[in-house]
Amino acid sequence: MKYLRDVATVKLAEEKCSGCGTCVEVCPHNVFIIKNRRASIVDRDRCMECGACMMNCPSGALFVDKGVGCAAALINSMITGGEPTCGCGGNDSKDNCC
Repeated sequence: MKYLRDVATVKLAEEKCSGCGTCVEVCPHNVFIIKNRRASIVDRDRCMECGACMMNCPSGALFVDKGVGCAAALINSMITGGEPTCGCGGNDSKDNCC
């Protein structure tokens, strides 16, 4: 499942990666693979910004601004029963992700 193009905040500091594979195990959307004994991002657009990779990475090689973006807005709206809002409305097309 993909969300929106080029809006996910997931970042990988490859120089910090130990290649343990934890990110591959905990990511619900197969964003990562292990390649040449290091993690690699296969498809950033699959990321739903849940933060599982960052919270479980023992070497601190991953960053994701969890709980933001359109995926979080949709989930939060289902929980609260309100309208989805991700706070990304603006005049710049890069800011208009919804």
